[in-house]
Amino acid sequence: MTDLVTALALVLVIEGLLYAAAPAAMKSMAAKASDTPDRLLRRVGLIAMTLGVALVWLIRR
Repeated sequence: MTDLVTALALVLVIEGLLYAAAPAAMKSMAAKASDTPDRLLRRVGLIAMTLGVALVWLIRR
């Protein structure tokens, strides 16, 4: 459970860093995301999630 909370905290750190360092770019990306079809966003999300799980598995084994 500690690993999960740590991972979520790191996501917040990285996201916060992106918004603090480049707010205009983050706004632009959010606008582009709202124009992107749901199927494509879902597919990209599933690919990112799969890569993340694979990386965690490789690192932790």
